Amino acid sequence: MAIIKRYPWISHFLGSPTGYVVHLQKGTVKHQGVGQAFFFRPANSVLSEVPVDDQELPTLFHAITRDHQDVSVQANVTYRFIDPVAVSTRLDFGLQTAGKAPATGREQVSTIIGQLCQSHAIDQIATTTLAEALERGVSQLRVVLTDALRADARLQSTGIEILGVQVLAVRPEADVERALQTPVREQLQAEADRAVYERRAVAVERERTISENEMASQIELAVRRENLVAQEGANARRAAEEKAAAGLIEAQGSAERKGIGAAAEANQIRLVGEAAAAREAATMEVYRGMEQATLLALALKDAAGSLPNIGNLTITPDLLSGALAGLFKEPAATAEVTK
Repeated sequence: MAIIKRYPWISHFLGSPTGYVVHLQKGTVKHQGVGQAFFFRPANSVLSEVPVDDQELPTLFHAITRDHQDVSVQANVTYRFIDPVAVSTRLDFGLQTAGKAPATGREQVSTIIGQLCQSHAIDQIATTTLAEALERGVSQLRVVLTDALRADARLQSTGIEILGVQVLAVRPEADVERALQTPVREQLQAEADRAVYERRAVAVERERTISENEMASQIELAVRRENLVAQEGANARRAAEEKAAAGLIEAQGSAERKGIGAAAEANQIRLVGEAAAAREAATMEVYRGMEQATLLALALKDAAGSLPNIGNLTITPDLLSGALAGLFKEPAATAEVTK
């Protein structure tokens, strides 16, 4: 922004690095350029400051497609002034004193470029349908507007150079846009639902796999428990069989020991009996040759040992005579035998 200091009957101008000043005095250019500093007399001087930096011009307008649909076009034009002197003579960029209306050069440039953009864009949109405009309208309009503005004779003669055109959006009316977005939204919603169903299916499949693994683990555990019980039963049966076999062997050994003992005892009894029988036989053999009286005496002797104590013994005459008769009869018989 240029700085103007005012003094009595004279003023001082100090330019900016982005403003091209043109000082006209009585129709003659006295000073021009960027960053100028000079004194001038306001009474007979006219100052114009043209910006030489890049300018941005946003524009928005409507157009009708071939199928009678209204679309809005949003674009941005970048331009600059390459001939500030010509611009100062064609457009109003004058530096006005305080209290006067500001210069309208920028508004004039915006109007010129905006009308040119709208004219060429309407012609291009009119040849396309709504679908084509939404699909390829941005790139087509960018090329068309760039070529048209750069080739425009009025802009060239004014000293305006178009650096570039950016078409930001081509959009239909709000209700049409919503209608066009509905199938896509439904498709996206369907894809989202399908993704949710797929996630649920995957989750169910994983849960089923987990359940199957748990069931397989339980079955494996039950099988192992069954094998353990069977093994424990087999071990118990084997232990019982071994214990029964050991008891049988012990019983057989005990029976054999008892049999051997019984046989030895029976043999001993037999031997004792045989010895007793032999003794009795020898005794009887000895007794066989004895007299009756001797045998009777021996019998009385043996019987006396088992009889109770006898306090008094009464001998009758008959018993005594008989005993004496037998006693005397024995020598006579012995003598007869000796003869």
